[in-house]
Amino acid sequence: MAETTTEAGPQERAPLPKGFRSAEQGWPELHRIPRPPRRVPLLGDIIGADRRTPVQDSMRYGRQLGPIFRRKAFGKEFVFVWGAALAADLADEARFAKHVGLGVANLRPVVGDALFTAYNHEPNWQLAHDVLAPGFNREAMQGYHPMMLAVAEQLTGHWDRELAAGRAVDVPGDMTKLTLETIARTGFGHDFGSFGRSRPHPFVSAMVGTLSYAQRLNTVPAPLAPYLLRRASRRNEADMAHLNRTVDDLVRARRAGDGGGSGDLLDRMLETAHPRTGERLSAENVRRQVITFLVAGHETTSGALSFALHHLSRHPEVAARARAEVDAVWGDAELPGYDQVARLRYVRRVLDESLRLWPTAPAFAREAREDTLLAGEHPMRRGAWALVLTMMLHRDPAVWGADAERFDPDRFDPGAVRARAPHTFKPFGTGARACIGRQFALHEATLVLGLLLRRYDLRPDPGYRLRVTERLTLMPEGLRLHLERRPARAGAAAAPALGEAPSDARCPVRGAGD
Repeated sequence: MAETTTEAGPQERAPLPKGFRSAEQGWPELHRIPRPPRRVPLLGDIIGADRRTPVQDSMRYGRQLGPIFRRKAFGKEFVFVWGAALAADLADEARFAKHVGLGVANLRPVVGDALFTAYNHEPNWQLAHDVLAPGFNREAMQGYHPMMLAVAEQLTGHWDRELAAGRAVDVPGDMTKLTLETIARTGFGHDFGSFGRSRPHPFVSAMVGTLSYAQRLNTVPAPLAPYLLRRASRRNEADMAHLNRTVDDLVRARRAGDGGGSGDLLDRMLETAHPRTGERLSAENVRRQVITFLVAGHETTSGALSFALHHLSRHPEVAARARAEVDAVWGDAELPGYDQVARLRYVRRVLDESLRLWPTAPAFAREAREDTLLAGEHPMRRGAWALVLTMMLHRDPAVWGADAERFDPDRFDPGAVRARAPHTFKPFGTGARACIGRQFALHEATLVLGLLLRRYDLRPDPGYRLRVTERLTLMPEGLRLHLERRPARAGAAAAPALGEAPSDARCPVRGAGD
């Protein structure tokens, strides 16, 4: 989801508008940090690298080189960190702040200074955060719950039809439809009609295009990008234009009184003034925030659900334990209440363990607010930055044990969580700019896993081997599951139908938290 914000801090300065700053600027003793052994002049560390999987390539280098290492590409050096002690030091908000670089900065042409992509010194992110944060409090979440159920009913209806036809389900595709409809409905009162389409909604296609293009920009020298990516650049311009048109139409309809959200996120963007300054979001910033929420609000959650369903299908003993919890907590009712979702503690552990192994936002960058020593050892000048590889941090054997690659939800048993050092589990980023929609995503994902476990047995394709596609976020590629419908529980027939809320349900939380 989009990220929250904090005060700008002492690193305020005019950011570089294009390209990415070389990490060696500000790392006085860069030579002390290991690097890959076979470096090609001018091109850098490209031997064995795949431009389609830069994060997974970096994981491989991390295993070889240790908890801090560097890679060079086209004359620019980048520092990567995954050791728990180093990552914990970078989490110190007094000395480090979010760094907007690499693929994140490449998204600024479409979303500018929205919550996720704003530089620390830009004022609009603080304004947007203060206006929008109440939209994720408990009262607001309770208002979203019936709409989440309504979208889940569309998913299960679709899966029932696939099951009746003897077809396996397209997990990443269907989770993308689910999460797009959920954030669109709850946040903006809009229905994309995703489950009525045989192909992805054009908004999803445009979104995937912009994310993929942003990552691809990292794989070519910045001066040559206009020439090497000419065709891709034209396609990206068309994708950005489609995103803008979609959101402009949505906002125009809301201003005209068509499809009012009764206090949803879009109403907040359009109607709510800052509680202290009275300032409102500009029309341009509203567009940027809506695109950010629609993209980030569904892309990461769909990946988290897809990885969780993959692991559940491969670990029937875990699925059985999680299903038993759902049956015990929800009883015979088909329609769980908001508080019943929070009581699915083992299901939540399944989700957390999936996010540990495959955090769908696989890295985050931190920059020094002042001249400092990272972990008391590596000098960093003000503005120097490093990329924390979340997937490797989550696999650090010093924290997670020699079996860190093994899927085990009991790693998130309360006792195990208390025994671990802080800052070792970071699927939503860190600090004051960690994900503003974390509770929204966790509630949605836990609810959906509970509903699917209760309704279906999940059967994997025996020949499938997990492949992960990267487009700034991570998603299992080509994941399909076979379903078996579980028998209805006794007494469930008299319960309300799943997702009873109508498809045009509106958010009933106007002013929640104000």
